[in-house]
Amino acid sequence: MSYQQMAILYDKFMQDAPYDLWISFTEEVINQYGKNVSQIADLGCGTGEITKRLAQKGYHMTGVDYSAEMLTIAEQKASEDRLSIRLIHQDLRELEGLADIDAVVSYCDVINYITETSDLEKVFQNIADCLIDGGLLIFDMHSMNHVEENLVNHTFADVTEDSSYIWYCTEGEQPGEMYHDLTFFLLDEGTHKYTRFDETHHQRTYPIHFYVGLLKKLGFININFYGDFSLKSENLHENSERIFITAEKGSR
Repeated sequence: MSYQQMAILYDKFMQDAPYDLWISFTEEVINQYGKNVSQIADLGCGTGEITKRLAQKGYHMTGVDYSAEMLTIAEQKASEDRLSIRLIHQDLRELEGLADIDAVVSYCDVINYITETSDLEKVFQNIADCLIDGGLLIFDMHSMNHVEENLVNHTFADVTEDSSYIWYCTEGEQPGEMYHDLTFFLLDEGTHKYTRFDETHHQRTYPIHFYVGLLKKLGFININFYGDFSLKSENLHENSERIFITAEKGSR
């Protein structure tokens, strides 16, 4: 899935995203596991907001994304902030060339874009292959309840001075599966006319126990799961919208 023209508008519509919460959650997990982390790979890094913030914290960052357009923006940000960030254009299902990584993060529903179980296993295996023994995997996804109650069969919209979007979310055939049909309107400053473009995104989420079982199969240990950016157990409940899973790569 490539974000194509959406890359132009992504940061505008994500300006209120809780990026700082992702950063603090990452560091809290690292501290909880008692790890000395230097090298972090951000899988599905998009325009690099999380990658940049972690680099500013002193981590040596690698960002990977399937969208060349997104990576171009991420590269511009790294250059403007004088940050040394390695950026790689790859499909996570074919991830290669990474080694000796201390931690992998994958946030903002990236894992939900891996809709086939066989592909999901392949992605987790690729992650295991690039991690050091004892390395950490931290990712999030939509909860099943959030998908069923708040996303599928709902319509969303946003309007700014020079752009707008309409987003229809429809359910797929499988539990937790959904299609996002997005229509964007972008003002051309030269002609003062709006250009329309459309994209469809396909996502699927699975129950927590499915992810845990798959990670165990691939040799991950010390697997934990949390709700909505908190390590407190009481914050994981049936109404949690975002589920976080953390795991440690076992020794071979």
